[in-house]
Amino acid sequence: MNRARTFLPPVAIVVFLATTLAILVSANAAGTLGYDYEAYVQAARRLLDGEALYDTSVDVAGGFAIFLYPPPFAVAFIPFALLGAAGLWVWTGLLIACVVGAIALMPVSATIRWVMLLLAGLDWPVLYSLKLGQVGPILLLLFVLGWRSLAWPTSLGATIGIGGLIKLQPLLLAGWAALVGAWRTVVVAVAVVVVACLVTLPLVGIAAWTDYVTLLRSVSEPVSTPHNFTLGAILYQAGVSASVATAIQWAGVVGTLLVVVVGARRLSLAAGFVVAVVATQLVSPLLWDHYAVVLLLPTAWLLANHARWAVAIPLATSLLLLWIVPAAIYPIVFWVALLGPFTVRIRRGAAMGL
Repeated sequence: MNRARTFLPPVAIVVFLATTLAILVSANAAGTLGYDYEAYVQAARRLLDGEALYDTSVDVAGGFAIFLYPPPFAVAFIPFALLGAAGLWVWTGLLIACVVGAIALMPVSATIRWVMLLLAGLDWPVLYSLKLGQVGPILLLLFVLGWRSLAWPTSLGATIGIGGLIKLQPLLLAGWAALVGAWRTVVVAVAVVVVACLVTLPLVGIAAWTDYVTLLRSVSEPVSTPHNFTLGAILYQAGVSASVATAIQWAGVVGTLLVVVVGARRLSLAAGFVVAVVATQLVSPLLWDHYAVVLLLPTAWLLANHARWAVAIPLATSLLLLWIVPAAIYPIVFWVALLGPFTVRIRRGAAMGL
């Protein structure tokens, strides 16, 4: 065991650097590096050019350079647009730093942090996020900062608000905060969002917000959207009728929200937060495979609570199994991560004879 711990840090570093470098170099050579980055940077350029921020004619998500994020995020991306070609590499470096920083800041033992770095180097959602230039690593960092800030409502609220300005899903954590009575957290989260929206409003205009709402309504089909990994989409792709798949999908969303409520009432603050973090992605009508980058957080929490089986969560979506496991693995690992904290509570209750 001691020998394994001695070799773990260098192995984790080498694996993470090797796989990350291989993915980025191959993607750059193929001209596919920064697929999502182009959506962000082109939105920022449209702002600079005085053009409409959103293309409301789009009716299917996933196409090239389609911007589906809140208007303030486009404003925040203006510096990258001004960097020109170098912007992609600066952004990619930032995302790598977010993954490493998130793991380094996890409130777990050093051994678990090294395990998490090793798992990150093997995890396809992590590597794919970096290849795409997707915001998942930033959300992971914000969620970890929120995990560390559970005793500080203002800091926790700030992480939720910033996350909500990048993507809407993290705002679900404000609902969780309300359930646990953390009203200062809720107020801070709302204040961060409102202030950012008001500050950026002169740059984006009211029309950007109305176009944003229109676009979200057009592209939020959870079942028939191509390459979607929601439970309903997986069933629909397997031949289940659209109506049945849609009903099951929305039942899953309701079930996810109920799990969050129960977690807020029955679990510890940290465990309930972990459940809510996973739920932010599960309730989304669009669940891409790279969204699973955030599952590094529940994996680390479960490992810290002696649930060693949790390594199977990122390993199930690892680069090693990319061409073997079916698409259904994604809703499965999300639900495993969602319910994982409850298994820890049940195990502790059994150990105490409860």
